[in-house]
Amino acid sequence: MASRTDTAAATHQSLVLITHLARVVQRGSETALDPGGLRPRHLIALTILRDHGATTQGALGEALRLDPSNLVGLLNELEQRGLLERRRDPGDRRRHIVEISAAGRQALVRAEQALVSVQDDVLGALDDDERATLHALLLRAAGGRLPDGSCVGAVGGDVC
Repeated sequence: MASRTDTAAATHQSLVLITHLARVVQRGSETALDPGGLRPRHLIALTILRDHGATTQGALGEALRLDPSNLVGLLNELEQRGLLERRRDPGDRRRHIVEISAAGRQALVRAEQALVSVQDDVLGALDDDERATLHALLLRAAGGRLPDGSCVGAVGGDVC
């Protein structure tokens, strides 16, 4: 029977590995995305907007877990590049609705294609089923839910 100390050590080891992989992925992602001028945080925002449609600025901030002032900076960058559009909510003029643009969809497709090799480098030892399981586990661990209860990044009805 494993002791509580052994279990804690195994958990710690998982976090160390996740941290290491996160650094490897971040470096690889930044390099792959650099030609398109996008950063991983841009991709996450654009992916949520593509997969879940237009949303309020506040709901997007909650999904991204960003402070409102940091969110505004991120949205300003993407809007200046024509990758998303913000407009006043006709039902409540104090709120903004955020939506990915056609150019944002194209940039996202190009970025996702650029990241395929990074993902293959990092997850090359896993088969397709293991990658799908890892993806589902990471979503669940991240609590990847949008304010409307839908799952961030869910495909085909996956549950967080």
